[in-house]
Amino acid sequence: MADKLNFSLVSPERELFAGPVDQVDAPGSEGDFGVLYGHAPFMTALKEGQVRVHDGGKIRVFDVRGGFADVTPEGLTVLAEHAVEAT
Repeated sequence: MADKLNFSLVSPERELFAGPVDQVDAPGSEGDFGVLYGHAPFMTALKEGQVRVHDGGKIRVFDVRGGFADVTPEGLTVLAEHAVEAT
């Protein structure tokens, strides 16, 4: 089994997602980016768009507006100014 990326998506209201996943794609202010387990650390501002969470062939999509993404050796945390799960 491949290593998993620890991912957390937090809005001011609540934590929308937390857990191990295969990949996360997000709308960075300098361009969209994807994060896998073991990614090099970085931090970026987010623009309006979708965060796509890939895990085991399933994809969950969240609409976000603003915020930050922080990749560390422990995983990825997205602190969104506004976030809801897309329907």
